[in-house]
Amino acid sequence: MQRRRLLIIGCGDVAQRAVPWLAKRFKVYALTRTPESAASLRQLGVTPIMGNLDDAASLARLAGVAEWVLHSAPPPNAGMDDTRTHHLLAALARGAILPRGFVYISTTGVYGDCVGARIDETRPCHPESARAQRRVTAEAALRAWGRRHGGVAILRAPGIYAADRLPIERIRQGSPALLPEEDGYSNHIHADDLAHAAALALFRGRTNRVYNACDDTEWKMGDWFDRVADAYALPRPPRLSRVAMQANVSPALWSFMRESRRIANGRLKDELKLRLRHPTPDGLLASLSAGLGSVHTIVPGK
Repeated sequence: MQRRRLLIIGCGDVAQRAVPWLAKRFKVYALTRTPESAASLRQLGVTPIMGNLDDAASLARLAGVAEWVLHSAPPPNAGMDDTRTHHLLAALARGAILPRGFVYISTTGVYGDCVGARIDETRPCHPESARAQRRVTAEAALRAWGRRHGGVAILRAPGIYAADRLPIERIRQGSPALLPEEDGYSNHIHADDLAHAAALALFRGRTNRVYNACDDTEWKMGDWFDRVADAYALPRPPRLSRVAMQANVSPALWSFMRESRRIANGRLKDELKLRLRHPTPDGLLASLSAGLGSVHTIVPGK
């Protein structure tokens, strides 16, 4: 019996965490740009396909290669549109077999600044940066594809963390945080939980449905930095007012720090049936504080 075929676009840290689970259910392919990354993918049991999302002509081999797609590649670093997603969809549309399942990992940045409000997926998008706008255009293109060819599930992820994905260097450099009374809320998801959510969405995601992929915490950004600093026995970041912060950090960083929202994850749990292994970062931070470290976990079975 021929195995189902899955194509990963953007086979980075999160997607690679899902590969052990996916490889039991699919023949897994992944787009890659370099021979070095191709060799690494083969070691994971993934079949590499050479190509570059910035070069539409190089994507011809993607046509008809897979029945399912996991797309986690970021947009370009400039402009207001995600040309990479447009190139991908154009290549897939040329295949005799079109994907029957499609999952895209987007960002909660598409909501913009919600002034600390609790929000869910019904909140309209209001991107306040070019990078968020590029994600909005990618989502729109994918939803249009979904209406023509089959459903697309969209996961909106906030700050992704893991033992090797913590803001340690920022804290060591003494980068400031906002004063508690002026600080905004940030949201988080462990990389393993996001990988699991993406895998489940391939099977359980509803047609053109959005899912907020975040954990259960409602921490302000400075609290997050303080807890990471405490786990590593580092000085907590200095606190500045919003006026002083805006004068001391780059415009790109300020656009990130000024946004505040508390994001509900009910759909993630109710529809995808995801059980968070890391409902808060406390367990990981406690293990790091105790010197126990952390390892990648294999996504549990469906």
